[in-house]
Amino acid sequence: MTKTKTTPSAQALPLNTILDGDCIEVMNGLPANSVDLIFADPPYNLQLRGDLHRPDNSQVDAVDDHWDQFASFEAYDRFTQDWLKAARRLLKPNGAIWVIGSYHNIFRVGAALQNAGYWILNDVIWRKSNPMPNFRGKRFTNAHETMIWASKEEGAKYTFNYEALKALNEGVQMRSDWVIPLCTGHERLKDEKGDKAHPTQKPEALLHRVLVGSTNPGDVVLDPFFGTGTTGAVAKMLGRDWIGIEREEAYRKAATARLAKVRKFDREALQVSASKRAEPRVPFGQLVERGMLRPGEALYSPRGKIAKVRADGTLIGEDVKGSIHQVGAHLEGAPSCNGWTYWCFKRDGKTVPIDVLRQQIRAEMQA
Repeated sequence: MTKTKTTPSAQALPLNTILDGDCIEVMNGLPANSVDLIFADPPYNLQLRGDLHRPDNSQVDAVDDHWDQFASFEAYDRFTQDWLKAARRLLKPNGAIWVIGSYHNIFRVGAALQNAGYWILNDVIWRKSNPMPNFRGKRFTNAHETMIWASKEEGAKYTFNYEALKALNEGVQMRSDWVIPLCTGHERLKDEKGDKAHPTQKPEALLHRVLVGSTNPGDVVLDPFFGTGTTGAVAKMLGRDWIGIEREEAYRKAATARLAKVRKFDREALQVSASKRAEPRVPFGQLVERGMLRPGEALYSPRGKIAKVRADGTLIGEDVKGSIHQVGAHLEGAPSCNGWTYWCFKRDGKTVPIDVLRQQIRAEMQA
């Protein structure tokens, strides 16, 4: 159940909870090195001057809330430096952060990230397929926002589910420009008056791509500017734990109601495509130990060459002995060889790749 709490003690990590308070104070009260990913949608410091109207003179519901107002660029920079410092303390050594912003603030945030010791991995352009027009007609339509993805420090490991993002993109490598519509229709939360519950609610599709690409099921995702809870809703659906920080009561109320309706996907649906390198390593000798292949059993190459399995998991064939990869490379006169896809064995008159046995063991390891 989603709850609203005040600043927690440093002894506990309050998972799947919305915390009430200033994000810097709350983050400083959480245990260090405890969070896998931070998604931050901080105030943009839009510096609006006066009302904004459409050509028909109707007023635009622009972002003019008090939480987006700062006395100066210097004040905004101090705020940015402070929350980034608090956030970095929370990240695990292999953790990462995403920060989204517009031209009003993202360049200042990017510099602050680097000054704080983060290492920028990518900037991603969210290109809105349905942007709000520039009603004054004096500038280009603001049709995109920028997200910065950064690791905790240079050389740090981080999660990147390359194959999963490729699968999301119909088998093509995911680019750094994402075309996703603004949050509209049934997804847009409304308050009791029928107005937007939050002026800058992000679409779930955006967070889905971020979390599928840079987290795994069971990871902890923190959002220090939780708003109406898009990060939490998507994290819950995807089987990630989440923590939200939000000081505005109306937003906490809307997020709590929203999250209560969210159901996470079943375990099988949470699995995503992984690279071959990410799969569990299975030594060829394990197939021999388990009796899947027997010492003295023959393996066959695509060209019909034969090698025999030895008790220690090596092969011997013609004038060569060694691993499944070394013997295959020698027989082909090649610098290297993937023995798992090269060698086959015979069962009931059928030729079967030895990789079938490896995948059987992997399935057991992941069950």
